[in-house]
Amino acid sequence: MRHGKSGRKLSRTSSHRKAMFANMSASLITHEQIVTTLPKAKELRPIVEKLVTLGKRGDLHARRLVISQIRDEKAAKRLFETVAPRYSERKGGYLRIMKAGFRHGDNAAMAVIEFVDRDVSAKGAADLARVAAEQAAEGETAAA
Repeated sequence: MRHGKSGRKLSRTSSHRKAMFANMSASLITHEQIVTTLPKAKELRPIVEKLVTLGKRGDLHARRLVISQIRDEKAAKRLFETVAPRYSERKGGYLRIMKAGFRHGDNAAMAVIEFVDRDVSAKGAADLARVAAEQAAEGETAAA
């Protein structure tokens, strides 16, 4: 029997779930809004809210705990420098989940998970910078 066991399994092994939520947490912190399935979004919310609470603490031990959880130092730096100070006066409820219809392929319920007072320009900014850098590098090699 499975009495008292919290959390969805999502048809994955525990190591796969841990890696998936680490990647999703890093993406959410980087872009401040992601689209995923509704059950994954509901499982991701408490993970990221605990990370923001650690970010508000701001000490070295909290930083090491966050890095061990999300395994991305750039996302951890962004969490501690921009995201957590934004919520310094807020006691909780840093994320919102909005239902976004159903996926065409398998009719899975989709959701948008985002920070409450998010920076709208952050979504896709890292990808735009990467594409611009690649185009600049191609321009230099073509000119040479």
